[in-house]
Amino acid sequence: MAYRIGQGIDFHQLAEGRELWLGGVHIPHHKGAVGHSDADVLLHAICDALLGALSLGDIGQHFPDTDATYKGIDSKVLLKRCYSLVREKGYWLVNIDSTILLQAPKIRPYVEQMQRAIAQVLHMAVDDISIKATTTEHLSFIGREEGIVATANVLLEKY
Repeated sequence: MAYRIGQGIDFHQLAEGRELWLGGVHIPHHKGAVGHSDADVLLHAICDALLGALSLGDIGQHFPDTDATYKGIDSKVLLKRCYSLVREKGYWLVNIDSTILLQAPKIRPYVEQMQRAIAQVLHMAVDDISIKATTTEHLSFIGREEGIVATANVLLEKY
């Protein structure tokens, strides 16, 4: 059987008065990510990992921020479309391992909800989706709560 590994990373600026969406879940916080879509940094990293595993480009190529169609779009829609490209190539998703880098808020209380949201979009088991988080101990733009980063790795298998 053929396997492919993909890695994705995404960065977004944080700003007062914006909603914070992570893993398809709204997380109450005084700051949220700035972006053309809902700026869900975790789902964007997963999209890039899926696309990258099969050399299909990146999220910006498929959903450019210059296209008004994607203004404010729910990133779960983007994730579903990326996964449909993977399925068209004859692959299915084995697992996801991801990390969110942010100083605040703590996301542990939301991880299971994020796993369920992602599992529903990708039609996979919650146990096959790992979501971890870490701070930067107040170092860098992340530690100053100016931005957020997410990384994701995926394993695809040919069917």
